[in-house]
Amino acid sequence: MSHIVTVQTQLRDPLAVAAACARLQLPAPVEGTAQLYSGQAAGLLVQLPDWKYPLVIDCAQGELRFDDYGGQWGDRRSLDHFLQTYAIEKVRIEGRQRGYQVTEQALADGSVKLQLQEHV
Repeated sequence: MSHIVTVQTQLRDPLAVAAACARLQLPAPVEGTAQLYSGQAAGLLVQLPDWKYPLVIDCAQGELRFDDYGGQWGDRRSLDHFLQTYAIEKVRIEGRQRGYQVTEQALADGSVKLQLQEHV
């Protein structure tokens, strides 16, 4: 039986953040405090390519803080790609923990189709 699921992403899993960084060949996330333009923020720091300031992820709250100055200090597409990759990695982690085989297929529109199947 097939089901379609929509995933709303909250960044709560440090392992999935690290897996997304590794998959995108970004530096590993580090716990710390970053000086953003408008102030400081603490959490997991992720540096996206060509972004002036890092992303700051508060996994306890599922919140993301960043300053891209409306795209002047960072391309929002990089952020969207990171968020999509985080969601994929989170589904893969959860699926494997529950005994599912996870496959993925990139679609022409940029979305990703994930399929979870029980191991037989």
